[in-house]
Amino acid sequence: MIDKFHLSQKENVFLAKERLNSIIYNSVKLEGFNTNYFNVKKILNGSNVPSLKLDEINCILNLRDAWNFVLSNIDEPITLELICKINAFVSRGESLEWGVLRTGKVGINGVDYIPDIPDETKIIAAIKNIMKEENITKRSLVLMLYLMRTQAFWDGNKRTSMIVANKIMIENGCGVITIKEEYFKEFNSLLTEYYNTNKMESLLEFLYNNCIFGMEV
Repeated sequence: MIDKFHLSQKENVFLAKERLNSIIYNSVKLEGFNTNYFNVKKILNGSNVPSLKLDEINCILNLRDAWNFVLSNIDEPITLELICKINAFVSRGESLEWGVLRTGKVGINGVDYIPDIPDETKIIAAIKNIMKEENITKRSLVLMLYLMRTQAFWDGNKRTSMIVANKIMIENGCGVITIKEEYFKEFNSLLTEYYNTNKMESLLEFLYNNCIFGMEV
């Protein structure tokens, strides 16, 4: 795996900001919300959209705030503490607690895999180990998938994981990760396979080939 893009950090931050509406829209749709790009854009611009439910609006605004936090702190090192801060924005008001590791069991719809209750020491060690990967794109994707499968938080795990991965990509000028609607079915199928088997190779290849973008997003 090689990095697809070699932007300056300034260029990559600009790219993320320019395409943020689309990135957030893709994330909202991946969560299963039945809305459209124009409604998401209106909410992000501060307009009222009466047809949207409160949880849809909350999801959109939480993603906006999480992205703004990351782009304002792009040089912060990746630590569990930072990941918790990102989740605090992403899942604010959506679960019993946000920004802290879950303390009880959760299930994942449609899969046999049941994630363990998070062990802070093990997660910190895993993050440090993944961050040793020299290739930035692989480092970002592997950490993203590890965090998704670990399900460290009560809610917002996919969204948090993707923003964390994007933070690494943008910091190093490697583009942005976003899953467009046309790829949802294949992504979800491969994600289910990964959850059940803990083998990420097929999903890594899919993400690398279809979900990393530079200035042409």
